[in-house]
Amino acid sequence: MEDFIIGIEKINDFINYLKLEEKSANTIEKYMRDIKAFWQYVGTQAVTKELTIAYKENLLSNDYAVRSVNSMIASLNSFFTFVGYEYLKVKTIKEQRQIFCSEDRELTKEEYLRLLNAAESKGNRRLNLILQTICGTGIRVSELKFITVEAVKAGEAFVFCKGKRRSVFIVKALKKKLLKYAAKQKIESGCIFITRTGKPVSRSNVWRDMKKLCKDANVNPNKVFPHNLRHLFAKVFYSIEKDIAKLADILGHSSINTTRIYIVSTGTEHRRRMETMRLVI
Repeated sequence: MEDFIIGIEKINDFINYLKLEEKSANTIEKYMRDIKAFWQYVGTQAVTKELTIAYKENLLSNDYAVRSVNSMIASLNSFFTFVGYEYLKVKTIKEQRQIFCSEDRELTKEEYLRLLNAAESKGNRRLNLILQTICGTGIRVSELKFITVEAVKAGEAFVFCKGKRRSVFIVKALKKKLLKYAAKQKIESGCIFITRTGKPVSRSNVWRDMKKLCKDANVNPNKVFPHNLRHLFAKVFYSIEKDIAKLADILGHSSINTTRIYIVSTGTEHRRRMETMRLVI
């Protein structure tokens, strides 16, 4: 088999293939980002199995999390399969399931409330309600476009993501706030969270605006990103229901293993539970 050299044509062909497979825009963007990072690493030289292994080791040496490395390798392996060079695929890194999460990354309920107050004090009612909508329903930031006036009035939004359709309930308190906001903004139908040009807000819009709250809210910026609100919803829900299967359905997860990642406790909580065991006397 002839040497494989990465080129923009092959990447574009792969991207078009992903579109035909009906992958989400965010998924396609991630694949492209991962492949281009590898392309920058190898340059114009022929790709070999040894080079791909070296790239994996390079990522680890640059302090990428194992989960991030595995995700990037998965993107490359899919690309290699598509172009017909499966022998270039490398193994992902095996890692024991994490039993607790880093406190530096977990957003607490108290910090979430401080973010809400900061958004309100800055006069950014839209951002305040975006935070409450994500945290109060467990939706992804990319799913905000499904929060329409019609859906809020019905108390239920139908979300279509990753080839799946699911129902998302909107509690009465949130329904009241959203309808009041929509009326004030003179939004009579369609998406509630829109930009000045009338387009649905993007993930980058929300991410950027959330980061601007960190200083006033006195919250570590490493904790402040839209997906952490979804994690907070999951933890609060699980603390009440203790039903991981139901939570997986609500979040739109195909695998309960994904949901488990959302509900791991912090090291402090884990340590506190071990202390209560009183097995050391």
